[in-house]
Amino acid sequence: MPAYTKFDARVNSLVIESRTAWDASVGPLTDEDKSWLAQQVHQHPEQATKIAYERMHTGFAREITVTKDDIARIYREQVGA
Repeated sequence: MPAYTKFDARVNSLVIESRTAWDASVGPLTDEDKSWLAQQVHQHPEQATKIAYERMHTGFAREITVTKDDIARIYREQVGA
């Protein structure tokens, strides 16, 4: 079975579960920040730096590992820079 470690629109359309992991370089964040950032990164999975799909019985689980680059991109988009 192929490894699903990059965004794939077809596979993404079959996602039934989303997970968020945090890269070690991110550092400490509040639970509120983590919740908001996870929501933002999963809204546009095609832009995630690290993404993986795991095959499940009825579809796929998508796990995005949030990196410092993802956080910087999200904040740039929010301020319109």
